[in-house]
Amino acid sequence: MRKSFYLFNPGRLSRKDNTLKFVAVNEAGQEQPAKYIPVEGVSDLYAFGSLDANSALYNFLGKNHITVHFFDYYEHYTGSFFPKEYLLAGKVQVAQTLSYHSKKKRMDIACRLIDGASFNMLKNLRYYSNRGKGLENEICRIEGFRESIGGCDNVPELMGIEGNIRQVYYEAFDIILNDMPMQGRSKQPPLNEVNALISFGNMMCYTLCLDMIYHTQLNPTISFLHEPGTRRFSLALDLAEIFKPLLTDRVIFRVINKREIQSSDFDQKLNRCILKEKGKKVFIKAFEERLNETIKHRKLKKHVSYKHLVKLECYKLVKHILAMEEYKPFKIWW
Repeated sequence: MRKSFYLFNPGRLSRKDNTLKFVAVNEAGQEQPAKYIPVEGVSDLYAFGSLDANSALYNFLGKNHITVHFFDYYEHYTGSFFPKEYLLAGKVQVAQTLSYHSKKKRMDIACRLIDGASFNMLKNLRYYSNRGKGLENEICRIEGFRESIGGCDNVPELMGIEGNIRQVYYEAFDIILNDMPMQGRSKQPPLNEVNALISFGNMMCYTLCLDMIYHTQLNPTISFLHEPGTRRFSLALDLAEIFKPLLTDRVIFRVINKREIQSSDFDQKLNRCILKEKGKKVFIKAFEERLNETIKHRKLKKHVSYKHLVKLECYKLVKHILAMEEYKPFKIWW
């Protein structure tokens, strides 16, 4: 089974015969012993440090359908190397575009995405409410906002509802989390530890969705909830809304409440807070464990991982825009 590899140190990545060779460089500029990564075991690469590579490497990665995601020092996602699309389907592309251009069809899909996302947020709150966290007020307010989803006339109005839901949801973080306060959502830059984890986790969820879209016939630039723009993969933002409560937020609750990540794992600077390398490794380990957890799928009657659920969501969207099967967003049922 292929898996993701994370390159934290700067270094040189190259092709060595039919495998990948990575030579990291330490803070003193000294090369470390080479590490070899069998290419058949790689699904994608995350480059958090400066990566020195040449076109021969990217040709090799492209032939093996391996994507590379790049991030700057402040953990911002800056872009991806995508191999040539290998699952082209003109019929899907046309249907996806027509679904975007039809106001009725676009609103229908956008409402379903928000319905699924808000349902999964509520599920998180109910989980902690049942453990004595006192979240009844936040649950009631979100349920009230959810009743307005079907009555929205346009996407900006729907995004307003989504914003209200998310604001209440984030207010609940200060009740759920034991040690670190959130004190409202701040981003670009995040101002405290919890906001730094949310930004980092959301970025991980976004790139995961982008990867799964690449392995389907969907076009990542044509979206329904977020406005398609230039130079961004907005469909990944759409799908990430559904999975952020299941992946990002659940991992944040775990690493903070179990004290796996503490204040010393962050770099506090003027008006900015980011994870140190040790903190990133702890979070990514917990995130990977979450992705590899399996559940018994009700419809497929077999165990599937959280990571595979994201790809299944892409397939469901393809069937919907081809008018084969009505799209029902993934909702936690346990």
